[in-house]
Amino acid sequence: MWQRIQTLYIGTATALTVSMFFSRMATIIGPEGSELVIRYYEKVPYLIMLIMLLTAGICGVFSYKSRLLQARVCILTALMLLGFQIWLGVDYFRFRDDMVFSPTMLFPFVAAILETFAARKALVDGMTLQAVKSMKKGRR
Repeated sequence: MWQRIQTLYIGTATALTVSMFFSRMATIIGPEGSELVIRYYEKVPYLIMLIMLLTAGICGVFSYKSRLLQARVCILTALMLLGFQIWLGVDYFRFRDDMVFSPTMLFPFVAAILETFAARKALVDGMTLQAVKSMKKGRR
């Protein structure tokens, strides 16, 4: 399963998504210097989105036997990650004066790039296998 590079890409993107469960999203600095930490799992819509992304990543990792299915799952996951990144970007521009945001807000963008690489590689592998099978049928 881990012999193909696209599975490593998907696994890395899924690990980035899992790390968002345990990291902070932003910090609010109070007037006296007190800090209030906001985590991703504290906002229910973010939590639901992270669970959906985690499920899609796990499905992408375990669909390694069907390369075309794996490519489709990767494309859908990449689109969901880009949507999540846009959502985080909107929140950043709405609250940038009140909060100090964590660099983990860029993890969905990096994961989307990895998922896109994985989809491309899975499509190339799937098409190569189909071409080899059609060539073997033509020789008989």
